[in-house]
Amino acid sequence: MALDRLARRMLTELRRDSRLSVQDPANRVGRSSTPCWRRLEEIEKNDLIRRYTVLLDREALGLKECLLAHVTLQRHAGQTAEEFERAVLAQPEVIECYSTTTGDADYILKVVGPDMKAYDGFLQKRIFAFPGDASARTAVVLREVKYDTLPPLD
Repeated sequence: MALDRLARRMLTELRRDSRLSVQDPANRVGRSSTPCWRRLEEIEKNDLIRRYTVLLDREALGLKECLLAHVTLQRHAGQTAEEFERAVLAQPEVIECYSTTTGDADYILKVVGPDMKAYDGFLQKRIFAFPGDASARTAVVLREVKYDTLPPLD
């Protein structure tokens, strides 16, 4: 689906605040709610919006540590990668996971937790105990410079 000017403007408003009713972005883009509602329905039907969500403040929730684990699987035979991905999907402390094709890691995981002891437990129980013999290098996030979910629309 090609995004016209109206769709881009509506999505810009919705990604800033997904709690908006259809009337709110319609008012902000200078259109009535009916064409905006139809356009939003078309956007959703074409799966451009995965879901509506809220960005939580992890530190306010007691998740003080944010770490980037560069995970390498020692064995790649059979279903090892798929099994690893299923295992990662089941871990709530992993908030992002990327499969890589370059560099020295097979996956990069963004992991959050209350402290380093919890992260060590995650590594010992989830990564190092994985049947595919996984290893990890960790980068500790000192501060988040940009934390957003707004991909460019242009």
